[in-house]
Amino acid sequence: MSDKKTWGHTVLGWFVVKEGGEASLSPTEPEALPPEGDASTSAPPEPAPAAFVTEPPAPSGGKVDFDGVLDAAGVDASERDLFAKAQALLGSLPPGTDPTVRKQIVEASLKAFGVPVDKIIEAGVESIQALEGYLRKTAADTAGMAREVQTIVAGYEQKIADARQILDRKLQEQASVQTSCNSKKLEVQKVLEFFGQEEVARVVKESPRLIEPAPAPERKD
Repeated sequence: MSDKKTWGHTVLGWFVVKEGGEASLSPTEPEALPPEGDASTSAPPEPAPAAFVTEPPAPSGGKVDFDGVLDAAGVDASERDLFAKAQALLGSLPPGTDPTVRKQIVEASLKAFGVPVDKIIEAGVESIQALEGYLRKTAADTAGMAREVQTIVAGYEQKIADARQILDRKLQEQASVQTSCNSKKLEVQKVLEFFGQEEVARVVKESPRLIEPAPAPERKD
């Protein structure tokens, strides 16, 4: 097994992308378990997320206050500064520089400035632990809010369903009332028809208790 493959599989749990650009799952998306008995391809254990010393800042519009997250996780600010210097040094090297040469240049420069490599690595790993912990925390917070919203929505949906049932019953009741009243009106109308339309019209006009029907609107061609 090559050094590169050993490196990738040893620290796979800490990285989102393997060395060389090969895609890897993040710690929040563990690889599928290999077949039983195939120990050579066993997925490495997931790293434990950092325990926050203080409450980390909530994301705003999807943006993360990384300094605030690392502060909340207790990642030493001075060690983060050392890491930033190493990062800047790596970024200043010409593209295409041989990896071995890059490593020698960076290590020599850090040694010349008295920057301990162990502290840089420690700060980097602590930062990833903090970010992993933040990912899990925000995911859990989001899941909790989703459950609350679903409960609220389910409550409103039930109220809407109940209201619709009440309305349906009322509409059915009104339809029954309308049918019954129209049927009764027809019974009364049969008796009035016996006396004749002109006689009924005369009584309606002369009676103070009855209301003459409004004339039908003229039709416009």
